Amino acid sequence: MKIVNFTIILFCSLSIAKAQMTSSTNNKRIADVYFLNKEYYAAAEYYKKTLQISPDSLGFIVPYGFENKIKEASPKKDDYEYAVFQLATSLRLYKNFKDAEKWYAIANQFINEKYILSGFWYGECLRANLKYEDAIAAFEAFLKKYKLNDDYVKKAKFEIESCKYAIHEIKYPRLYRITRLSNNINSAGSNYAPLQNNAEFYFTSSRPIGNAGKNEVLEAGKNNVKVVKKETPYINTLYTIRADDPKSQNVNVKKVGLEMKKMESAAIALHPNGNFMFFTAWVNKEDKKRNIYMSKKNGDKWEDPIVLGGEVNVSGFNSMQPFITKDGKYLLFSSDRPGGLGKYDLWYAVLRPDGNVGNAINLGAKINTQDNEEAPYYHPITKKLLFSSDGRIGLGGFDFYESEGDFTDWSVPVNLGYPFNSAKDDVYFTALDDTGKEGYISSDRESICCLEVFHITREYINVFGALVDCVTKKPLQGATITLTGVDTEKQIVLTNAEGKYQFQVGSNRGIQVNAAKENYFAKSISFNYEQLVKSDTLLSPDLCLEPMVIDKPIVLDNILYEFNSAELTELSKATLDTLYKIMVDNPNIEIELSSHTDIIGTEKYNLELSDRRAKSCVYYLIGRGISAERMTWKGYGFSRPIAPNKLPNGEDNPEGRALNRRTEFKVTKQKK
Repeated sequence: MKIVNFTIILFCSLSIAKAQMTSSTNNKRIADVYFLNKEYYAAAEYYKKTLQISPDSLGFIVPYGFENKIKEASPKKDDYEYAVFQLATSLRLYKNFKDAEKWYAIANQFINEKYILSGFWYGECLRANLKYEDAIAAFEAFLKKYKLNDDYVKKAKFEIESCKYAIHEIKYPRLYRITRLSNNINSAGSNYAPLQNNAEFYFTSSRPIGNAGKNEVLEAGKNNVKVVKKETPYINTLYTIRADDPKSQNVNVKKVGLEMKKMESAAIALHPNGNFMFFTAWVNKEDKKRNIYMSKKNGDKWEDPIVLGGEVNVSGFNSMQPFITKDGKYLLFSSDRPGGLGKYDLWYAVLRPDGNVGNAINLGAKINTQDNEEAPYYHPITKKLLFSSDGRIGLGGFDFYESEGDFTDWSVPVNLGYPFNSAKDDVYFTALDDTGKEGYISSDRESICCLEVFHITREYINVFGALVDCVTKKPLQGATITLTGVDTEKQIVLTNAEGKYQFQVGSNRGIQVNAAKENYFAKSISFNYEQLVKSDTLLSPDLCLEPMVIDKPIVLDNILYEFNSAELTELSKATLDTLYKIMVDNPNIEIELSSHTDIIGTEKYNLELSDRRAKSCVYYLIGRGISAERMTWKGYGFSRPIAPNKLPNGEDNPEGRALNRRTEFKVTKQKK
């Protein structure tokens, strides 16, 4: 779903034009004028009047029995269906998904092919209202009814996958704490694009500036209907407060001192030297495009802004949402200029110390999709690019994605998951530290119509443990402990004199701790999501490592076979699974698997039987995925007993023979 950039559709204090026409036909015409002029709240009000909904029905709630009314009013059926669909669409377009869902549920039952897309939009509204299972069902039903093979089929399948992803994400929330700012920053209108720069905190707001302006005439089409309304007082403007105030209850919000000559402005970016300001500006008319402007600082004041040249702004196209890297080397922005891969792409240009910029370069297919990529944030220390996109699998609307790179190559972007992202639009990240552990975002997750500013903090799990020798129980100092996991960077530490180790983990999606020391078998332990979400501190069980001696045989207990057979029993497989884990934890070792027998039977028979049994063990491990090159097998028959097969008096020794019927492995090589 495409976010309406900067142009905020408001319903809080909207002044609906007073028309002298009261019939349903005239209400429909007025509604259509509002709709075509993108005044969607006003349009919804008049489509509601067109439907002759009784005054006692609050808001946009569907009155009881309304569906039957449509069926009964057959002469007016076409008009009713049109108004229902348009009402649902108007509600959706100013993001009142809760009420739009109910009206689309009715429109979805219409037989007329003109309203076939009701099923798609119904699914989108369900998704935005966190009803993911119902949304999947709605999109699947739409695909069965829809006969064309166009983008809506592709989008519906895309939405189904996104809903499945969202269900998993919400079931397993990630380690983020997000709080909506409850002060005057989130005032009336939309509040977005936060930026903290040294001692000041900047943001954009469409909060009302004075009262509504002069009258504005709206008209559309050939129906000769004109509507007079007051110009909106909700103007997008740049604001600032002290940097230590964003979370305070009492903040002193003031405009950034720029002379914009009745233009709207948004999304500020500041050069680290403090001498240049970049931002988006436009005249709020349908035929006006958004461009990036720059202002130079002169003393304590900002000079009149100038529009950037063709390196960034291309005539007839939009360039917006500038961002300057903290080292001052690059200007990033979003644009639908020619040469892109989709609708809005992310671009970058070299930024010179004097404020001039080089030619813009597209960030490429790793980052950009056929849809929209917006609001870039890049930190040269972490080499992490954060941006918003509606062209990838996500929770819905615009989601935040993260990629690592250096402007020559990028990793595949990763969705930052829930609760960093929501079912609605999440855009504009700014960090408060060098690692991105804390920052601000914009989101409409708690609002019907408008973006708001949220504070976001990454949380961590502390992992503690100790490592000892399995035989002596003494602590092992200087062992290498490696932590890996889903959505977390690899960490490596050495144990101290007490064998202790410690990690701080920023992901609860599952981790593995591997302990390794020379002349010991390495060992790994894993922790799943259910274990990690229980506490912010994880005391891992004390690990112990078994000493390793090259060519020293180690008996594998309970490797059993049927009589005169090399077929492994289920108990034997369970024992070999232990060896499998050793092989996985120690990818640098090669082993020999050997099988031994007692003296019952001939030498040739026992050699062949033991060889087949040792081979069956190796083949079982190969079947589990261990490379055949790391293993050999050999049958020794009864040539290497570890206990007497007979007692000193010559009688049979069943206990000794049982010990000799064994399977062993030994490490033959350990690669450094």
